[in-house]
Amino acid sequence: MIIHGDNLLALKALEQDYAGKVKCIYIDPPYNTGQAFEHYDDGLEHSLWLSLIKARLELLKGLLTDDGVVFVQIDDNEVHYLKILLDEIFGRQNFLNQVSVKMKQTSGASGGGEDKKLKKNIEYILIYTKNKYSFIKFNEVLEEENLFDLIEDMRQNGKSWKYTRVLTSYGEKKFLKEIKDGSGEPIRIYVHTDVVMKPIRELMKTENLTEEECYIKYYSSIFRDTNAQSSIRTRVMEATENEGDFFSIEYVPKSGKSKGKMTTLYYKGNNRDLIAWLSDVCVKKGNRLVKLEKLGTYWDGFPLNNLTKEGGVKFPKGKKPELLLKKILDLATDEGDIVLDSFLGSGSTAAVAHKMNRKYIGIELGEHAKTHVVTRLKNVIDNNDTAGISKTINWQGGGGFKFYTLAPSLLRKDKFDNWIIEPSYDADLLASALAKQGAFTYHPDSELFWKQGYSTENDFIFTTTQFITVELIDRIHEEMGEDESLLVCAKTFQDACLSRYDNITLKKIPKVLLGKCEFAKDDYSLNITETEEVESDDE
Repeated sequence: MIIHGDNLLALKALEQDYAGKVKCIYIDPPYNTGQAFEHYDDGLEHSLWLSLIKARLELLKGLLTDDGVVFVQIDDNEVHYLKILLDEIFGRQNFLNQVSVKMKQTSGASGGGEDKKLKKNIEYILIYTKNKYSFIKFNEVLEEENLFDLIEDMRQNGKSWKYTRVLTSYGEKKFLKEIKDGSGEPIRIYVHTDVVMKPIRELMKTENLTEEECYIKYYSSIFRDTNAQSSIRTRVMEATENEGDFFSIEYVPKSGKSKGKMTTLYYKGNNRDLIAWLSDVCVKKGNRLVKLEKLGTYWDGFPLNNLTKEGGVKFPKGKKPELLLKKILDLATDEGDIVLDSFLGSGSTAAVAHKMNRKYIGIELGEHAKTHVVTRLKNVIDNNDTAGISKTINWQGGGGFKFYTLAPSLLRKDKFDNWIIEPSYDADLLASALAKQGAFTYHPDSELFWKQGYSTENDFIFTTTQFITVELIDRIHEEMGEDESLLVCAKTFQDACLSRYDNITLKKIPKVLLGKCEFAKDDYSLNITETEEVESDDE
């Protein structure tokens, strides 16, 4: 769902249907630097900027599920003020992390207009959950780094890369003895003879392989040894003294990633150094080896130089990398969860959510809601978007989205200062808006004209601009069930209608609306008008 209009008003309009249903919110509000896109009044005084952000954050909090998470990206101009504001709204106890994100390159001599200061290349993401007692944990997301880039980087920095040997033969394995761990569980020890270990460099020469080819070929057999202390290693050392120089054990760990699973470990040399496998710290992906690390609070590696090409729409300032949004959605959501971005910009969040099979709500004030966001999502649906995360997740196109525009205020004052219904509202739109204001679901019945919406199985609403007569009320009452009730909203009606039936309540328009919210301006008294629905040509 994409909504074109002011995000404060749109968020208020979403409350009835989406309160407590959004799993993840990402917002990238104007940074108050005087350089945001033209549709936002950037460069405001701190207090005014914070007031505008506060009003939106309060509404966003209400839309989150109890275990939902909000990510707010900002630069150092307002991050400290924003942190205090978020503490106030979400509660300091619900703060999860502050992430530093590399968003600019610092290469070259140019100071980028910051000659008196260090060149800025970092932005920040403040992360809060709605309720820390409901929030369990983030999904596990592992950082990937090309193994050979890592090795080269270590060499250039004078560091030693340890995984440089290959166990080409485990030799002859023979059961030696069984001992007990600290809990009394068995540890079976085997001794190996005629074990063959060779350096990577030797195999490269004898087999005429490049270093990368050798690592890929022997990926599962490459190791380093470590003298990391453990109670298991101590027991193995004591039990195998003078028994050989290469051993394996089989046991079931009580903790760690192999908890509850039969596990084999290998020890070598007089010190019984533990053999650590390369395959435990990196994975093989086709012809690549990538090192995996748990995600921390410094994020980089995004394709910043090609960012303007993502999505097939030009957006020179403020566009966020799809890989950044993917990382956020991987952390905080699963397929089918609702994601919301109320400062949608060029549509990056919506595009990524669509590709990752998340439901999404995007709100954008400017005309680029139509010129950029709609264009970008159509490219995604038609599989014409091959940039961003498309290749990473093997995106093949498909799906659809709905586009809404905020309707004008339902009521306005005429030249005599009287409240009147906004003329642009036709009968159907008026009925839909009144149903929404009364917490009814707008769903016109195909047979009974007066059943325009419902709040419960037996409670209905009927809105009309026509004069209501006793005869019409009698006719409606004859069609009603004994346990049904009806709210009638009309411009005028006969006085006798008011008390004619206990299960029919009549209220006048616009009086029924006054006091609900502020009128006479384009605000959240709105209905939202569907203007376009886009689906894949295949559906």
